[in-house]
Formats: sequence, C-alpha cells, structure tokens
Amino acid sequence: MLSEAMTALAAAGGTAVVQAAGTDAWAGIRQQVARWFGRGNPQREQVELERLDQTAAELEVARPAEAERVRIRQEAVWQGRIEALLESLEDAGRARVVAELRTLQAQQIVHGTVLTGHSGLAVGGDVNVQADNGSAAAVTMGDVTLGNPSRPGPHQG
Repeated sequence: MLSEAMTALAAAGGTAVVQAAGTDAWAGIRQQVARWFGRGNPQREQVELERLDQTAAELEVARPAEAERVRIRQEAVWQGRIEALLESLEDAGRARVVAELRTLQAQQIVHGTVLTGHSGLAVGGDVNVQADNGSAAAVTMGDVTLGNPSRPGPHQG
C-alpha cells in the first residue's frame, strides 16, 4: 500500500498527464510516461503510447457539457495506473519514478501548464483579490451569506 504522499504524487501525475494533452508539452510527457509504463519493453511502451493517444483524443472530442466529466475520469484513470506502477516497483525503481514525477510537475509549471488538485490553485502571475462595500472576496469560497446580522434585542443576550 502506498503512503499518503505517494498517493498524492500519483494524483498529481494523473492530473499532469491530462492537463498536458493537447499542449506543446504533450510530446515529451507522452514519451516519458510511456517509458515509465513500458519499463524497457518496446511493445509495452507502444501500448502505453496508444493509451495516451486515446486519452488525448477523448479529451479533444469531449463536448463542452461533458468535458469536465471526461477530464476527471481520465485523471482518475491515470492516477490509478501510476499508483499501480509505484506499487509494483522495488524501492530503487519507485524512487526513480517518484523523482521523475516531481520533475514532470516542475516542468509543467515552468511551461505554463497549471497543476492543481481538487479545489487547488496555481497562479503564474499576480493575483489581486479585493472586497469593498461590505462584499466578500476570495480566490475560492465555500457557502457564504452576506448581509448584516440581526441586532440583539432586549430578550437576546
């Protein structure tokens, strides 16, 4: 069983694969991921390239109404595959893939592809969040009720 950190890294890897599809970074990431899963076997690597191409195609043809669902499903698929890969490796191989996953994340950020988890946010520039006139402002915000609270009356403490 993987540690929480490894599971989080696999999730980020799944997100990286999906977010890279269709970008300038896709060719390099596609090759790198296929090498991980191929483990030196050209036939397995070719199968992985085809899986990656299928992922990219599904994301590309998804209608706007279903794009988010397709993206989430593909991220989960790749997270699961990365988790299974990490679990199958000996310590040295696992350490190598973990290092490559971390490098992949760093490359994604440098190339302008944003990696975030659920409810996460990454920004490549300035962010200015501001509220005025009694309003609320946040980058992400849960349930919010605006208005003035009722004033305590003589019967309230």
